[in-house]
Amino acid sequence: MGLKLHYHNHYHSPRGGALGALLLLLLPIFLPSLFSPLGHASPSMLSEWNVPKSRHQRLLKSALQRQTSERELSDLWTPLANQSLKPCAESSIAPSLPEKSEGFIQVFLDGGLNQQRMGICDAVAVAKILNATLVIPYLEVNPVWRDSSSFMDIFDVDHFINVLKDDISIVKELPSDFSWSTREYYATAIRATRVKTAPVHASANWYLENVLPVVQSYGIAAIAPFSHRLTFDNLPMDIQRLRCKVNFQALVFVPHIRALGDALISRLRNPSGKSGAVGTNYLQEMPDVKNKQGAGKFVVLHLRFDKDMAAHSACDFGGGKAEKLALAKYRQVIWQGRVLNSQFTDEELRSQGRCPLTPEEIGLLLAALGFDNSTRLYLASHKVYGGEARISTLRRLFPLMEDKKSLASSEERAQIKGKASLLAAVDYYVSMHSDIFISASPGNMHNALVGHRTYENLKTIRPSMSLLGQLFLNKSISWSDFQQSVVEGHQNRQGQIRLRKPKQSIYTYPAPDCMCQA
Repeated sequence: MGLKLHYHNHYHSPRGGALGALLLLLLPIFLPSLFSPLGHASPSMLSEWNVPKSRHQRLLKSALQRQTSERELSDLWTPLANQSLKPCAESSIAPSLPEKSEGFIQVFLDGGLNQQRMGICDAVAVAKILNATLVIPYLEVNPVWRDSSSFMDIFDVDHFINVLKDDISIVKELPSDFSWSTREYYATAIRATRVKTAPVHASANWYLENVLPVVQSYGIAAIAPFSHRLTFDNLPMDIQRLRCKVNFQALVFVPHIRALGDALISRLRNPSGKSGAVGTNYLQEMPDVKNKQGAGKFVVLHLRFDKDMAAHSACDFGGGKAEKLALAKYRQVIWQGRVLNSQFTDEELRSQGRCPLTPEEIGLLLAALGFDNSTRLYLASHKVYGGEARISTLRRLFPLMEDKKSLASSEERAQIKGKASLLAAVDYYVSMHSDIFISASPGNMHNALVGHRTYENLKTIRPSMSLLGQLFLNKSISWSDFQQSVVEGHQNRQGQIRLRKPKQSIYTYPAPDCMCQA
């Protein structure tokens, strides 16, 4: 409305009208993100003109006045007790290399960091099944984040090879005889050495029957696509254990990622030392100060609320008509309207737990669980749809909220700037060293960290999406009733081991395959 008034006051003359028309024509050139359907790293400007209002004003008001007792805080921060299972990624069978390798296995992995991570583990398992030599996996350029980071940019390749040296043979690159086997080679024509028919969750026998003959005939097989191309069921125990060994022991981030992660962890645990840093040299040792419940501790919140997720959910997030139109247009452009959820009402989706939690809602969840305004929160996420306007409510609830940008200097972040995989790697590393981890919505990052932290017996809160959806629909619920329902509904969702069921991922549920009786 303000935009219309602006034009009415200043462009009422014919000349002004022509100028206004010219301005509208030039707008897509100077502000492409406003019109680009692929600009989902940042929010649409149209949606930002309408700052999203609080959708749960009554709960928010009570949450801002909340007080948590020392006993409640103590219970919150108490680590998980030892459970009946412990890690055992090492197979009971002594690892051994085949006398002769059958040939080389190449895989081309797409997706984000955590999807690629699972693909790497599966690639090692397939190489073991085929008695083949694995070429360090090739990571495709991510089409969403435009990240071209390679395996060696993210993971410590020498550590990877060394940890697995008794299990499989690994090479960093192909010998000169096979240097023709490249991504470009397979992109230009059908090639006999490329296997592109691997079914989702293929069995070990499928690889022995369909890929091994290619390796034996040509000395190499390139498998693409490869993501999710190995079953989670009916595999020998030593193969399952090997997958966990790769995931939890062999895949270690490169030193500069770990150094930056350690610096962020130090500043989160010892915030009083941050101001003592000289210039931009944050990477100094800081004293350990623990004088109250929660001091020296921190929660990592993975706030997965990007435009992709918001649009695909088909839920209403309170951004008004402009936001609804922007998300509906985005769904049409990206998925041609083929979004199953769009046939349901917002109330139906919320009651079924299909809506990602907004920053405000995850803040209310944390507050109801007992975290107070002295809680140090680390925000692990890429850009949030709606930007700071949408995060501001969460920041009101948790003023000690930090992220990579607030904790590290621009010089320290220079090596990871603009590289989504490296940014995600830092967040993953910090998440694995946090006292508590919570994710606002299920996804690859959530699944990977739930599995890894289960393996290490670390406290991890899994939001009950259906419970929260129903609670947030009740606009008259009191704070005490909301809090009681949240606490009771999450008593057994804080890291308790859940045994993997058929077809479930071994990377999210490492028990019982990769865990033994304590």
